[in-house]
Amino acid sequence: MRALMTDSELISSAIRSIPDHPKPGILFRDVTTLLGHALAFRTSIDLLCAQARTLEPQKVAGLESRGFIFGAAVAAQLGLAFVPIRKKGKLPAKVIRQQYALEYGTDELEVHVDAVQPKERVLVIDDLIATGGTALAALALLEKLDAHTVGASFVIDLPDLGGAQKLAARGLAVHSLISFPGH
Repeated sequence: MRALMTDSELISSAIRSIPDHPKPGILFRDVTTLLGHALAFRTSIDLLCAQARTLEPQKVAGLESRGFIFGAAVAAQLGLAFVPIRKKGKLPAKVIRQQYALEYGTDELEVHVDAVQPKERVLVIDDLIATGGTALAALALLEKLDAHTVGASFVIDLPDLGGAQKLAARGLAVHSLISFPGH
């Protein structure tokens, strides 16, 4: 008789690993295969929702682009509004912007100025936390709007890159469903 998989094993087994992408030495964790596995995707959303309920957010913010998929699903399941945090130039109304560092250069994230109200409790969701640059930029945007970020949730943590620790050092509750060693 075959043993049943744990939720973590199910989710991990549904994620494709692609060596040397986008450059040599990187092992890319591809969540598109997780999205294509109905049970693993549903399990991921259920687990993210369970964690979110403990933080009592009023809104869910998803980071472009895969964070939109997970964040919007969590927001819909919990009956909450969804806040898209996008790359520069994608939002049509008045925005605020936050620059963040990439490995080679910088990029910027934006959010509509009316996306959250002062003191609203917001949960940030993305597919993966690596170095933390994007998540820290999102946190800075929400702080500019005087929101209260209650936590950050991720499907995958790459703990060797230290992003989750950077968020935790800022006093943020950080949760991930699974972790993979390396980068």
